[in-house]
Amino acid sequence: MAKTPFELKGKTVFVAGHLGMVGAALVRRLAQEDVELLTIRRAEVDLRDQAAVNTWFAAKRPQAVFLAAATVGGIVANNTLRAEFIYDNLVIAANVIHAAHVNATEKLMFFGSSCIYPRLAPQPMREDSMLTGLLEPTNEPYAIAKIAGIKMVEAYRSQYGSNFISVMPTNLYGRGDNYHPEYSHVVAALIRRFHEAKISGAKDVTVWGTGTPRREFLYVDDLADACIHLMKTYSEQELINIGTGEDITIAEFARVVAATVGYAGTISFDTSRPDGTPRKLLDVSRLAKLGWRASTALEQGLKLAYQAYQSEHGQGTK
Repeated sequence: MAKTPFELKGKTVFVAGHLGMVGAALVRRLAQEDVELLTIRRAEVDLRDQAAVNTWFAAKRPQAVFLAAATVGGIVANNTLRAEFIYDNLVIAANVIHAAHVNATEKLMFFGSSCIYPRLAPQPMREDSMLTGLLEPTNEPYAIAKIAGIKMVEAYRSQYGSNFISVMPTNLYGRGDNYHPEYSHVVAALIRRFHEAKISGAKDVTVWGTGTPRREFLYVDDLADACIHLMKTYSEQELINIGTGEDITIAEFARVVAATVGYAGTISFDTSRPDGTPRKLLDVSRLAKLGWRASTALEQGLKLAYQAYQSEHGQGTK
C-alpha cells in the first residue's frame, strides 16, 4: 500500500460523476492541480454496466479515482425510489472499485454520506459510530449501499493492499445542485421555494416538517478542497468525516435562506411531512487534526448558491 503523501501532479485523474454537484466541484478544484482529467458521460459508459466499466478502465488506466458518482436525492426521493437508490449505488460502487483494483489504480477515494450513521447516533457523530444502531428508515436503502461501498474499500485495502480511502460528507449545497420540486435536498428545495414565492408575491411559504431537526451544511467547493487535501495526505482504513462541525435548526436555516433570497413573507411548517433524523452533526476533529477546516461561512455560501441557482435556471430577480 502506497504511503502518504500522494503526489497528484502529472497523474491521470478520473472523476466519476463529474456532472453532479460534487463531481463538478472536484473538476473545478482539480483545475488548480497539474493533472490529466478523465471524465465520462453516462451515454458513453454507464457505471452500472460492469463490462463497459471494465473495458473503459483497461483502456484509460486512471492513476487516481474520485468515486463521486451516485444516485442521490432528498428525503422524498430516498423514500420513494428505494429500489433505484440501493441498486444503482451498490452496482456503481462494486463496478468502479473492482475495476480500479484490477487496473492498478494507485489511489481511489469513495464518497459515502452522513446518512450511513445510526438515526440516533450520539452527537456529534464520530466515524466509529457506523453500524452501531438502526438507520433512519426513510433513507435506509441508500445508506446500506453506501455502507457496502465503504466496506468494499476496507476489504480491498485489507486483502489486496489497495490505497483506497472513504470520506463522509455532511449535507452539501452550492453550484450544480438539483432543484427538483419533489426530489431535491433541503437547501436547493428552500432556495427554489423562497425564490418562486418572492417572484409570485406569495405571502407564506411552507417548509416540510416541524423545523426542529438540526442539520450541518457544507459548501460544495469546500468539500472539493478537503478531498484534494485528503487525497494527498491521508491513507488509512478509517473513513473521514467532512463537515463544518456546526449545525443549525431547519427553522433557523429557512429564515437564513429567506433572507438570502430576499423573501419577506411568513414561514410556516407542514408537520405532516417527515422530519428525518432528529440531528445530524459530524465530528470533524480527525479532519481538523489532518490540517483542514471549512472556510466558507453559511451566509456567504448561500449567497453564492443563490447566484448559481439564478444563473443555472435563468431566474432573474423581481
